[in-house]
Amino acid sequence: MELTKEQKTRYHRQMVLQEVGTQGQRKLLEGKVLIIGAGGLGSPVAMYLGAAGVGTIGIADADEVDLSNLQRQIAHGTSDIGKPKVHSIKETIQNINPDVAVHAYQTFVNDENIMELIADYDFIVDATDNFPAKFLINDTCVLEKKPFCHAGILRFQGQLMTYLPGEGPCYRCVFRNPPPEHTVPNCKQAGVVGAVAGVVGSLQAMEAVKYLLGTGDLLVGKLLTYDALRMEFRTVKLPVHVPDCPVCGGAS
Repeated sequence: MELTKEQKTRYHRQMVLQEVGTQGQRKLLEGKVLIIGAGGLGSPVAMYLGAAGVGTIGIADADEVDLSNLQRQIAHGTSDIGKPKVHSIKETIQNINPDVAVHAYQTFVNDENIMELIADYDFIVDATDNFPAKFLINDTCVLEKKPFCHAGILRFQGQLMTYLPGEGPCYRCVFRNPPPEHTVPNCKQAGVVGAVAGVVGSLQAMEAVKYLLGTGDLLVGKLLTYDALRMEFRTVKLPVHVPDCPVCGGAS
């Protein structure tokens, strides 16, 4: 595909990078990323992927914008209260970059629809805020051989990792099973600083961009943790082979 004059201007700052260039920008424009969750993590992921020129972005979330969301979910504004989050975030992306085709799926992602949702996408971003969804995304992506990036945030901390089919452990290799209900507080109960969502969501967007470009080192076999109070990042090396993983069998 030939880039238009407007596209060359829009993406100039990243096209001058040796790792991107014209060919890399074409890869981004032809790329398809599905973001599951349109909240604190999904907002910066969607905005940065849209700005970078990822050509097709899917957003899946069943919720509507609430006043309490606006402290961290930066893709939504006060005028969006009561609007489906996927529609609000679609408008935000298209206002940033009309090049992008945005598909809004106003639905809870469950075991009945997830395979259909992820089928046409190159990379999946887990921007959810609950354990059942995270394990469902992992298990389905592993079985369907779809790369994805997991992230989670709470209080002043965050973590993320990336899974590539056949290259390192999956989320279930590391965490095995969801914790018993009510044993781990969620953001509503324990709180979260909005900027933590911005940092971690931006890192998820970077993982998706690197995957589409085919450049750099992804967080495969590594768990990156972020402590905002101490301003520390730590990379934890994950086990290469977990033979008793119930989903991937430790395939690497």
